[in-house]
Amino acid sequence: MATNETVTPHRDRRTDLLDPATLAELGGIDIVARQVVRGFLLGLHRSPNRGFSAEFAENRAYRPGDDLRNLDWRLFARSDRFYVKQYEEETNLRAYMLVDVSGSMDWTSRPRLPTKLWYAKHLAAAVSLILVRQGDIVGLMAFHERIVRQTRARGGKAHWRVLLQHLAALEGGGRTDSAAAIRDVAARLKRKGLVILISDLLVAPAATAKALVHLQHTGHEVLVFHLIDPGERDLPTTGETRFVDPETGDSLRVSAADARRRYRDAVATAVAEWTAALASRGIAYSTIGTDEPLSRALRLCLRKRQRLP
Repeated sequence: MATNETVTPHRDRRTDLLDPATLAELGGIDIVARQVVRGFLLGLHRSPNRGFSAEFAENRAYRPGDDLRNLDWRLFARSDRFYVKQYEEETNLRAYMLVDVSGSMDWTSRPRLPTKLWYAKHLAAAVSLILVRQGDIVGLMAFHERIVRQTRARGGKAHWRVLLQHLAALEGGGRTDSAAAIRDVAARLKRKGLVILISDLLVAPAATAKALVHLQHTGHEVLVFHLIDPGERDLPTTGETRFVDPETGDSLRVSAADARRRYRDAVATAVAEWTAALASRGIAYSTIGTDEPLSRALRLCLRKRQRLP
């Protein structure tokens, strides 16, 4: 029997744990970012490791002996749990989101799966919201062969809405030259801070790694999110596959069965090269699948954030 009831199978799940394809159906970048951050922070509140969550959230779980005047009654009304408002001093951290908008980012291997650029934009929006809520100062730089958009670092939720407008307007195009863009970033940034690079890193590791190490040596903390579409991790098991370079248009047909193992080995080798070039030098580096929930990347960012002085 048909009914008019709308079915929402994910309504009881934390939004930050939803897959990107489902997230993309929720609405615009502002709605997704807010819902993801809300779910993420609530998840931290419920974690048994209270110290891990308290520093980063605006509230923490109530403990016996806490001043009842600091209870957040609005949050209690929504969650049926007691939380205490926290009044932390402004950290004065300057964070810079460096987002790759090259042509290769504007690609996905599956019809419903958002592009790498969609993932990068929404990850940057969520990370910047968390930092702004914490009292930090956040700026944005988008690049392909050069920096194509820049928003100076500022704080406050009004500035976060400005960041959202710039993120939403980003479009993919151009070839990647992350090394040149990072050198430009190092020249422009006059005050030390946290630089978060979000890119598919479809470039030779040597030059880009050298530029990132230089950025680190100038006093910046560096965090790299290497976005990988599931279609870039593995080939189909059978049939013929046509590879197309989204930045040049060049294509090549290969037998998937013959090339699958060699391709998988090549991907593993590339990731190992990036790990050796960055992680071994103290730069936080992580691969993130664009089919993974945003919460994993947010948790990695939190861990890096907590190591800052």
